[in-house]
Order: sequence, then C-alpha cells, then structure tokens
Amino acid sequence: MTEVFLRRLSRWQAEQQRESVADLYVAAYEGVSGADPRGREGFLRRFAEDVQRPGFDMIIASDPSMVGCAYGYPPGREGEWWHGFRGAVTDGDEELASGDRVFALAELMVLPAHRRAAIATRLRQRLLERVDADLITTLIDPANTAAAAAYASWGWTRTTRPTPAGLEAWTSRHPS
Repeated sequence: MTEVFLRRLSRWQAEQQRESVADLYVAAYEGVSGADPRGREGFLRRFAEDVQRPGFDMIIASDPSMVGCAYGYPPGREGEWWHGFRGAVTDGDEELASGDRVFALAELMVLPAHRRAAIATRLRQRLLERVDADLITTLIDPANTAAAAAYASWGWTRTTRPTPAGLEAWTSRHPS
C-alpha cells in the first residue's frame, strides 16, 4: 500500500471536492449495515448543508486519490443535528454539552481497501487538533457495528438512551 497523506481543506475546497467526497461516501459504505438509505443524493444534500455551518472543518486522506475523509462542526444549541443528540447525554456530559463547547464529528469514512491502516485514527486526531471543545460527539446507526467498534476502541462512550432519530450518540471528552 502506498503512503497516505492528510490535508485540511478550506470550506471552498470542500465544496469543490463534493463529488469526490460523495464517491468516497458511496464506496466506503457499500454493503455496510447502517449506511444511509438515501445514498449518494442524501449524502450530497447533507454535505452541502454541513459545509455552510459555522466552524466547519475537514481533513482528507489521499494516496494521491481520496481514500478517507473526516469532517465536523460545532452543532450549536439549535438545529437538526443537535436535536438528534439532545436527551442522550449521560455520565456528566450534559453539563459540558450545555456550555456550547461541543464539536460534532459528522462524518468519518475510509475506503475498505485502506482500513486497518490507522487512517481513520489519523483523520480523527488531525481534525480534532484545532477544535476548541470540551466534548466531542457523533451519531452512529446501531446497525453499523464496525463504526461502533472503532469508536469504542478510541475510548468513546455510547450513551444509554437512543436519540429521537434512532441513532446512537457517542461522546468523548476532548483530549486537551
């Protein structure tokens, strides 16, 4: 396997790469339990909204073609994403979450041929380097056991109550 390089994209660069990111999304989730049933078009709609969110940040992994991606943003107190998380916070994270020092890891994906090479770990670490938050959150479909296993291996905690969207909320305190 060739060496993989990580690169941070500006909002403008992310928008320019949306078709490549959508291709990556489709390839990364092909045959994965818990993948978005809305497929490529659903992802593109979600991505177009996410790129416009204040604080959006994105890292890609390339070899030279795109093999992985991670992006996120501070969800703020309002909005569809945060409502999916509300009510699922446990273990003292509710106080952290109420302080607006939260970062939502909206997407983390790696092509199957490049998995088990620590690319997801590197993407996650690089994305969170500049994040000024106490709590990092993500939502995972309960059927996506591979994603759940990865987050558990990184020390993230699954909340005990399902979110209104039927997804599982996972949290991690930001490594300061």
